[in-house]
Amino acid sequence: MKRVFVLISIWTMTVALFGQVTDKESSLRTVNADTTNGWKKGGVVMINFSQTSLSNWASGGENSLSGNGLIKVFANYKKGVLSWDNNIDLGYGLMRQGAQSRKTDDKIDLSTKLGKGVSKSWYLAGLLNFKTQFGPGYNYPNDSVKISGLLAPAYLVAAVGMDYRTKNFLSVFISPLSGRMTIVKDQKLADAGAFGVDPAQYSGGVKVKDGKKTREEFGGYVKVSFQKDIMPNVNLSSKVETFSNYLKNPQNIAVNWEMLLSLKVNKYIGASIGTQLIYDDAVKYQDKGPRLQFKEILGIGFSYKF
Repeated sequence: MKRVFVLISIWTMTVALFGQVTDKESSLRTVNADTTNGWKKGGVVMINFSQTSLSNWASGGENSLSGNGLIKVFANYKKGVLSWDNNIDLGYGLMRQGAQSRKTDDKIDLSTKLGKGVSKSWYLAGLLNFKTQFGPGYNYPNDSVKISGLLAPAYLVAAVGMDYRTKNFLSVFISPLSGRMTIVKDQKLADAGAFGVDPAQYSGGVKVKDGKKTREEFGGYVKVSFQKDIMPNVNLSSKVETFSNYLKNPQNIAVNWEMLLSLKVNKYIGASIGTQLIYDDAVKYQDKGPRLQFKEILGIGFSYKF
C-alpha cells in the first residue's frame, strides 16, 4: 500500500499544480479563444475472421479458425488552457487449429492525461496508465503451463512532466519524475519471479518466503503518440513508450512500441495491420534471459468508426 500511495501522490502533485491561474495563462486563454472547446469523442471497432477447411487434401494440412477483435475509444476534453485526454485500447484474439485453441492477442490499455497549457504547444501534465490482459496465457504447445493471466502481469505508471502537442495529431510527453509498478497477482508466477518481481525463497526445498507480487521502480518516462489520416481512408496510429529505472540499471531502457495502420474499404469493411515491439530487461523469455518481443496481426473484416 505504501508503494501505491507514492504513485498516487505523484498524480496528486500534478492536480495541485493546476490550482493557480497566472496573468500569462489568462492571456493564453484569450489567444486560444478560437480553439474548439468541450468534449471530443470517438473510436473504432474491428472484428476479423479467417478460416481454413480441408477435406481429403492430399498435400496435407489442418483445419483452422481464427478471430481477432479490437476496440479503441477516446474521450478528450478541452476548455481554455486545460486539456484532459482519456483512451481505452482493448484487443483479443483466438485461433482454433485441430483440437487446440490458442490465444493470438490479449490486451487492456487504459490511460488518462491532464494538462494545463503554459504556451502555444507546451502543457504541464500528469499521466496515469494501466496495462494488463483479459485471460491466461500458456506455454504453447503445452497448454497446461500457465505463464500469464489477468493482473499477471499488470503495469501501472504515474508520471508528471511536460507535454508537447501540435495540430491534434502528435503528442510528446516527457517526465523526469515517474513511478512504475509491476503487479503479478498469481502467487505461483510471483514465486517463480515472473516479470521481474522478487522470487520466493526456499530452504531445503521448502518455501520459507513467498515471492513478491509487486515490483516498484522510480525513473524517467517518455511517451510519443501519433495519429493521423495519412491519405484518404488510410489512418496511421503509433505509440512509443520508454522507461528508465533510476534505481537499478538505468541504461537498460524498457520500450513498448505499438503501431496500427487502418484502411477503410467502405463504411463497414476495412483492413488493418498492427504491430507491437517490446523490450524489458526485467522480463525473461523461457528462462533464457530478456528478448526482443514482436507481434504482428493482419486482418480484413468488419470495421466501424464512430
